[in-house]
Amino acid sequence: MARTIGYLRVSTAEQDLEKNKADIALLANEKNLGRVEWVEEKISGVKDWKKRKFGEVFGTLKKGDAVIVSELSRLGRSTLQILEIMQLAKEKGVAVHAVKGGWSLNGSMESKIVLTMLAMIAEIERDLISERTKEGLRARKAAGAVLGRPKGPGKSKLDQHKEEILALLKNGSTKTFVAKKYETSLPNLYNWLKMKEK
Repeated sequence: MARTIGYLRVSTAEQDLEKNKADIALLANEKNLGRVEWVEEKISGVKDWKKRKFGEVFGTLKKGDAVIVSELSRLGRSTLQILEIMQLAKEKGVAVHAVKGGWSLNGSMESKIVLTMLAMIAEIERDLISERTKEGLRARKAAGAVLGRPKGPGKSKLDQHKEEILALLKNGSTKTFVAKKYETSLPNLYNWLKMKEK
């Protein structure tokens, strides 16, 4: 039996929860998607989507299931995150519908066009984040800050890019993208990030 998830993420300041719920239920009826399972959370979009209630539920979805949101921006904190969710949904065979804009990402030609557009926007966003980070590092260097890899044993080649890596992750880049960009393995990046948390 296919499942339909109605996802509602709101900040504490928002008062439109009931209206969004009604809009999502209406769309589910129009598309004959059956009974809606509601996933609601009052949480900032800054928190990584995988660590939210949505991430837990999304992990259980299977081919033929659907997710409905009031608008695509409810899914993630950046275009990069939204694109990541969309690509995972496509791989899993999960349809994503948004009330605002009438988007239906379900394997159709329209879906492919939207995903291509999102990928282009995400690439521009990544480039802008990277450029802003480099500008910030240049400014710090000009101000006399010592940058680069510290001397001594047990240092990682990632250390010299610490500020840029952390900025990219904070702004929504995936760990897979960062690992590829800095020519390291995903496990090595995870270990390095763990060391930085200590």
